[in-house]
Amino acid sequence: MMRVLPFLLSVCFALPLWADEIAVQPGQGTLATAIAGADPGDVLLLQDGRYEGAITIDRPLTLQGEGEAIIDGMGNGTVVTIDAPDVTLRDLTVTGSGLNSEALDAGIKILKEADRALIENNKVLGNLHGVDVHGGHDARVIGNTIEGTQQQRMNDRGNGIYVWNSPGTLVEGNSVRWGRDGIFSNTSRTGTYRNNLFRDLRFAVHYMYTNDSEVSGNVSIGNHLGYAIMFSDRVVVKDNLSLSDISHGVMLNYANNADVSGNLVRGGANRCTFIYNAHKNLIVGNRFEGCEIGIHFTAGSERNVLTGNAFIGNKTQVKYVGTRDIEWSFEGRGNYWSDHPGFDLGGDGIADSPFRPNDLMDHILWSQPAASLLTGAPAVQLIRWAQSSFPATLPGGVVDSAPLMRAPQIAVPDEYTRMEAEAVANRDESDLDDFDINDLSSH
Repeated sequence: MMRVLPFLLSVCFALPLWADEIAVQPGQGTLATAIAGADPGDVLLLQDGRYEGAITIDRPLTLQGEGEAIIDGMGNGTVVTIDAPDVTLRDLTVTGSGLNSEALDAGIKILKEADRALIENNKVLGNLHGVDVHGGHDARVIGNTIEGTQQQRMNDRGNGIYVWNSPGTLVEGNSVRWGRDGIFSNTSRTGTYRNNLFRDLRFAVHYMYTNDSEVSGNVSIGNHLGYAIMFSDRVVVKDNLSLSDISHGVMLNYANNADVSGNLVRGGANRCTFIYNAHKNLIVGNRFEGCEIGIHFTAGSERNVLTGNAFIGNKTQVKYVGTRDIEWSFEGRGNYWSDHPGFDLGGDGIADSPFRPNDLMDHILWSQPAASLLTGAPAVQLIRWAQSSFPATLPGGVVDSAPLMRAPQIAVPDEYTRMEAEAVANRDESDLDDFDINDLSSH
């Protein structure tokens, strides 16, 4: 009996306390009043209608929409501020934040120590920043529709989802459109950003000082830049799509020990991929197709492994700014090059001859763009023929000693192909100047 009693007591204390469900009627100030009168753990059921005025949630609560419940900040500050752990917002529309960039006005803001917030299946519309995870740990932002503002200058807009110093954040299954960056993650770690759709933005995903995290299964359509990984280490960038993004598909800038695999970049970007001062990265199984430059590789990037990738129909497959040879095969397996006229007599899927994507004339054209007028001249063609016939005369550059005979295939669902065509058809060329690739650290 003495052993049974402690067990029964432990079971009783482990039982959940049943929360009250409280119906809240729309109106000005009614939601703030309901929050002030609620006990921790209560569920506030917001009835159809508009709830005017910004609110602060200072205790663990669930706010659940019962239909078309709209929380409207009326243009002042942040609409919903979460200042307590274990808060849930679900099935609500949140709109009407202020536009003060210094104050980081947002539709929903999760403050420091407001851990384990769940923002699920909401519509966050027309705010400066959509969801600002600003210090709370282990936040979950799942299945929301986030549409930002549409000021003429993209840099004057806010981010769809802004993650600052918020370890363990999960951002999954959201649709983010307009605004500045889809996800801007700054000074954070151990985040997971997956299966989101980004359209009509500056960057789909923008990383600054975000380590040990994952960007996977996302779709970027018609943005200026797809995935910018900057000053961040040990990032997994896998199985993402960049469809008709304008400037870059994937960028690694001062990013080390990344796993970049299974990504597709296609549709005319200036650079499918840009590797700048980035070291010890694994770049494998990606498909870079139809860009001005397939991969631009520069600034002393060292000890990177590139294998199993496909470079298809890029105007310039590789732009390597350097003077020494760099091997782009690993353990007898290189990459697929659509312009390599290789043969595979052994039938092992590996071309019988190595491939160099660049020659001396490429180096001259990079350093002296005016020389492009001579590209078709007989003397230039003679130089290129001589270098292909006598490889010892070639300058330093990329060498693939084991080119692949087949390219990896990455499927694109029809839904995204239609969105891509729409983005290209509706692109306003006057907007293309509103982008500075050097201005990547802005919030």
